[in-house]
Amino acid sequence: MATTSARLLDLLSLLDARVSWPGQELADRLGVSTRTLRRDIDSLRELGYPVHALKGPDGGYRLGAGSKLPPLLLDDEQAIAVAVALQTAPTSVAGIDEGVARALTSITQIMPAHLRAEAEAMQLTAIRNAWEFAAPPIASSTLKAVGHAVRNSHLLRFDHLTPEGRRRHPHDPDFAPPLRVEPHHLVMWAGRWYLVAHAATGQPSTAPQGWGIYRLDRVHPHDPTGTPFQRRRPPVPNVAHYVMTSYDRGDTPARWQCLGTALMDLPPDVVARWAPGGSVVEYVTPTRTRITLGAWSWAGIAGLLATFDADITIIEPDELKSACRTLAQRYRRASEPGEDGTGSRNPQNVAR
Repeated sequence: MATTSARLLDLLSLLDARVSWPGQELADRLGVSTRTLRRDIDSLRELGYPVHALKGPDGGYRLGAGSKLPPLLLDDEQAIAVAVALQTAPTSVAGIDEGVARALTSITQIMPAHLRAEAEAMQLTAIRNAWEFAAPPIASSTLKAVGHAVRNSHLLRFDHLTPEGRRRHPHDPDFAPPLRVEPHHLVMWAGRWYLVAHAATGQPSTAPQGWGIYRLDRVHPHDPTGTPFQRRRPPVPNVAHYVMTSYDRGDTPARWQCLGTALMDLPPDVVARWAPGGSVVEYVTPTRTRITLGAWSWAGIAGLLATFDADITIIEPDELKSACRTLAQRYRRASEPGEDGTGSRNPQNVAR
């Protein structure tokens, strides 16, 4: 099957390269018999590619409309997957909207008619959910530079931007020289891109050491180093799990009109695993964690804290404390038995 598929791609490439081909010459180029060539031509036609037979002493073949476009072999499921993936591309990368639209147009143009109809039927409008807590979009040039370094196992040199996205000036009190790391993996989680990297040898003692996680929207890459490194075994087998359970990954609070903090009796790795994106998880002790998160209301933050089902203390600010008390009273009234003793809600007990 793999050999046949590869041969079909070669056949489409040859048909695209010239206006027409004599049958025998085409078979010779592919290294098959004329009988096998006819079967391959029939296979292309079944896939929807218009291959026309030419009359004459030797016969021949010509690719119909779209012969100047590169060949593409996609089944129905693949065509739908491509259309959906492009239309729901992450909004966390800046400046790719036009490229996504052009890519979708280009791909649908080279699909056979019935697959093009399938793809065009999947017209979607992707709307961002407010609870995605996405980070500021990163520049496509940053994603390209970091991805290139990861793919080629080259050292990456970059400035670590401030949470506001500003490059630190040498006169800033918290200025640090550019970092040099061995970039190993790119991970996208909760609308944010993360780089998993290991500090390169020769780093100053003040620079991060060992394995680290860096928010990609805070990475400003320098020119490519071209310096190769030997890939290391990641700190845990599952890199995604490493990112999700690490509290020290450079997160900053998402911008919400309400922002609160609480001390929680849970291990930091557990809180980091289940905290919504856009929250900040801080290590206090192996069994205690400080979490900062936001919402459009104080009650919303109180509700999020309740989902952890853990003891909570040192709640700030006062507005969040008040919201927690209000919710506690509301739930207590809702759980009290009604007048009939069944536990059903009595209108007189409903919070107003």
